[in-house]
Amino acid sequence: MADDQSNDLWRGLSSVARAALQTRDYSDSSLAARLHQTGRVEARELVGGVPPEVGIPGVEVFQRRIFHQRYRGYFGEFAREGESVLGKIGMWPKQWATAKMFAGTSKGFHIHPPAIPADIAPEDWFKRLFVDEPTNYGLRPYDDEQWDVMFFIQGICEMFLIDERAGMPRKKMRFIIEGDDLRGDNNVGVVIPAGVAHAIRSASSQDLIMVYGTSTKFLPENEGRIEHAIETPETPADWEKFWDLV
Repeated sequence: MADDQSNDLWRGLSSVARAALQTRDYSDSSLAARLHQTGRVEARELVGGVPPEVGIPGVEVFQRRIFHQRYRGYFGEFAREGESVLGKIGMWPKQWATAKMFAGTSKGFHIHPPAIPADIAPEDWFKRLFVDEPTNYGLRPYDDEQWDVMFFIQGICEMFLIDERAGMPRKKMRFIIEGDDLRGDNNVGVVIPAGVAHAIRSASSQDLIMVYGTSTKFLPENEGRIEHAIETPETPADWEKFWDLV
């Protein structure tokens, strides 16, 4: 019956158009399903903790507060040392930097090498850090591996994260972050652990401006790149290939 009604709805179109016709699915699917789809998850849905069955261990998404000042501009807080999420996990950046991406460009995938103690297998180390003792933040070797924490002051970002740590489930997160110029619940900071591949796409007509801190000082040899060469308005095809790997 549903098919008959659908065909009747579009019976005024040519057979060519009806054969090619598609309609958008606006129904709410699960967070796990939407995290794999472009533009289906907004950062505010991840604030306060992502369900462990879909979240990447060590990734944090936390709210920021933006104060718009009429006729002048706006002021946004990021973090206070020892407080909020960064205080909880015991991380404070050793270096800060900015980056600007022109509208319609993309950057990634980037990945930083995890520091593994010599006397333990990587799989066992990550199990201890993120499964057996996930709140023992003092175990995390922030001084020896690069963790990123970032936010955006202008534009709209689509962020891609993939867990590539040995022995960990290959979970993926894909979500929208808005810059401070778009005040709202999508003004967030994001913590990205070493071993988690990350990519960014400028998803609006504005240039995207990012501020980010790193747990270690920048070293070129720690800046691994995977499928990173193409910068286009659309999601690059090689990103999709890497994204779909099992």
